[in-house]
Amino acid sequence: MDAFAVAIVSSIALGAVTRRQVFRLAFHFGLFQAMMPAIGWMAGRGVKTWIEAWDHWVAFGLLFFIGAKGILKACFGTPEGQIDSDPTRGLRLVALSTATSIDALAVGLSFAALDIEILYPALVIGLVTGALTVVGMLLGAKLGMRFGQRLEILGGCLLIGIGVRILISHLT
Repeated sequence: MDAFAVAIVSSIALGAVTRRQVFRLAFHFGLFQAMMPAIGWMAGRGVKTWIEAWDHWVAFGLLFFIGAKGILKACFGTPEGQIDSDPTRGLRLVALSTATSIDALAVGLSFAALDIEILYPALVIGLVTGALTVVGMLLGAKLGMRFGQRLEILGGCLLIGIGVRILISHLT
């Protein structure tokens, strides 16, 4: 949802977007979203024996934190300033790709704690993020910012719901 919202904002700032800009943003967002959980998963495999008894609490806590952070940012975040350069190029592209995917490290750690293999989820996360980025870029100029905030809130609620489900399934 972060990548979708950033794609909307980026396309609004750019005005008319080219296919090349759409491809660059979608490719990088999808790639980073697929890589970050894999990195978190690899790190989590090393500490699995230490947190095995608490894995459901760790997963719940991380997902709750990420979800709540997204909701708070959507509700109380300050408006972003004008983008003065092309967000689909150079260091700005790398910074946006990292910023929108950094939370996925915690998801990978949670997957490792729950002993869930990472290949399939990482591919799905990357492909879905790439597709949502394309949609966000193409619709951004037409739809504006009003749906971006709602989607961030929905995404945060879904993450919290997944965390609650994990916690309940392990406690019952």
